[in-house]
Amino acid sequence: MTPTVPVNTTSSDPTASGSAPEPEPSAAAEAHARFAAPRGTIHPDRDLGWIRRLWPVVAGHRGIFAIALGASVVSLLCGVAVPRIMMAAIDQALDQRTEPLSGFIFLIAGLGLLRGVGGYISRSFLFRVAYAIENDLRVMLFEHFSRLSFSFYDRVQSGQLISRANSDIRTLQLFLTFGPLMSLTLLSFAAAIGLMLTISIPLTIVTILPLPFVAILGARLGRLTFPISWIVQARQADLATTVEENLSGVRVVKAFAGERSQIEQFDQIARQLQWINVRQAEVQAANAPAMEAMPRIGTAMVLLVGGWLTLEGHLTIGAIVAFTTYVVMLQAPFRMFGFFLMMLQRAAASALRIYEVLDEDPEVVDRMHATDLHQPSGALEFRNVFFRYGDGPQVLENFSLEIPAGESIAIVGRTGCGKSTIGRLLARFYEVNDGAVLVDGEDIRDFTLNSLRAQVGVVAEDPFLFTAAIHENIAYARPSATRAEVREAARAAGAFEFIENLPDGFDTVIGERGYDLSGGQRQRISIARSLLANPKILILDDATSAIDVHVERC
Repeated sequence: MTPTVPVNTTSSDPTASGSAPEPEPSAAAEAHARFAAPRGTIHPDRDLGWIRRLWPVVAGHRGIFAIALGASVVSLLCGVAVPRIMMAAIDQALDQRTEPLSGFIFLIAGLGLLRGVGGYISRSFLFRVAYAIENDLRVMLFEHFSRLSFSFYDRVQSGQLISRANSDIRTLQLFLTFGPLMSLTLLSFAAAIGLMLTISIPLTIVTILPLPFVAILGARLGRLTFPISWIVQARQADLATTVEENLSGVRVVKAFAGERSQIEQFDQIARQLQWINVRQAEVQAANAPAMEAMPRIGTAMVLLVGGWLTLEGHLTIGAIVAFTTYVVMLQAPFRMFGFFLMMLQRAAASALRIYEVLDEDPEVVDRMHATDLHQPSGALEFRNVFFRYGDGPQVLENFSLEIPAGESIAIVGRTGCGKSTIGRLLARFYEVNDGAVLVDGEDIRDFTLNSLRAQVGVVAEDPFLFTAAIHENIAYARPSATRAEVREAARAAGAFEFIENLPDGFDTVIGERGYDLSGGQRQRISIARSLLANPKILILDDATSAIDVHVERC
C-alpha cells in the first residue's frame, strides 16, 4: 500500500479539496427511485432572454406542466362563464316569474365544482413542476461547482455561491409556481372582455379606459424593480458570505477577541440589506395604489353609465349585475399585475446570477482524445515550466525538475517560493502557463483528469475532514474498500491506535472539519485516506507539520 514515489514538500499553504460523502445506499436508492435526475440544462446561447434559456429545463417536465396549464384554463373559463349565466337567470326570473331556475342553479353549481377541481389540479401540479425545476437547477449548479477549476474558487467567495444555490434558486421556484397562474389571469381577462362586449360595447369601452395608464405604470415599475432586485440578491449573498466566513473562522475570531468587530461588520451589511429592501418596498408602495385605483375608477364609471343605460332601457337588470360582476372579477388581475412584475424582475435578477456561474467554463478540462493513465512507474519531470496565479506575480519561471521513479525527495524553501504550487501543478489543479509537466515522459495534459488524480495523492497541511464517521472519511478515497483495508490504511498512517481509543472507534463521528481532533490526528486521518487510494505518486504538502517526530518517522 505504500506509494512508489512519495514527494515531500514543506509549505504552510493548505490545499484542501473534496465534496460531501455519498448518502447511505438505502437512502440514495430511495431518492433515485422517487426523483429523477435533471432532465435538461439551460440553453447555451447567452444572447437569449433568461426565460428562453430556462425553457429546456422546463420542457423536461412539459407533460405535468401541460396538465397544470390545462386545468388552470378550465378553472378560469368556468369562473368567467358564471356571471353570463347569472344574467340569463336573473332576466328570466324577472320576465317569466313562473319559469323554474333549477337548471341555472345546477349549472352554476357544476361550474363551481369543476372550477374547484381544476384549481386544485393546476396548483398541485404547478407546485410539483416548480419544485422539480428547483431541484434540477440546484443539482445542475452543484454539478457545475464540481467541474469548475481551482482558479474559479480562488476569486469567488463561497457565500456568493451558497446564495445562488439557495435564495436565488428559491426565488425562481416561487416565480415558476405562481407566475403561470398570474399569466393565465390574462386569459380570464380576455375572456371576460369578450363576454362583456356581447352585453354592451359602450360599457366595455368605459371599463377598459384605465388600461393604458396601468400599462404605463407597470413598465415604470419594471424599470425600477430589476436593478433593485439585483442589489437585493447581491446583498443577501454578502450576508451569507459573512456568516459562512465567521462560522468557519470562529476559533480565530475568539482567539483574537474579535467578536465585537465581526458583529459590527455583520450589522453594517445587514443594514445595507435592510435599506435596499425598504427601497424596494417603497417603489412598490408608490406604484401599487395607483395600479389598484384604476379598476375602482372603472367600477364607478360602470355603475354610473350602466345605471343610466338601465334606466333608459338599453340594459337589463341581469346585464348590469353580470357586468358589475365582471368588473369586480377584473380587479384581481389589476391588483396582481404589480406583484407579478415585482416577482418577474426578482426572478430575472436571480436567473442571471445563476447563469453567471453556469456560464463559467472550467479552465482545466480533458483534452480531446485524452487517454487514461494506467500503472505509471512514477517518473516525474517539470520541463521549463512558467506559472502564475491569475494576474499575480510569476511563481515558477523556467522551472525544471526531474524525479526518477521510486525516489523520495523533499523540497524546501522560503514561504511563497512555489513549493505547494509544484504539487498542485502535478495533480493538474491548475494549468501551466508555459512548459510541461510529464509523468513517465508523457505530458499530463494527455491523460484524463480522473485517471491522473487517481495516481496522484495530495495530503495538505490543514486537511479537510467531513462531518461523518472516521471510517467514512478514510474510505472516501475508495468507497468500495473493506473495513479491514480502511483499518490497515489507518495503521500505515500511524492513526490506528488513537482511533481505537476513541469512544466509538472507527465509527466515531467527528465534528465539522474535524476540529474536535488535534491537528496531528487530522493529518494522520488524511494521510490514511490518501494511502487507501494507493496512488503511485504521493505529495505531502507539509502534511506532517502537526505530527510529532516519532510518529512522523514511523
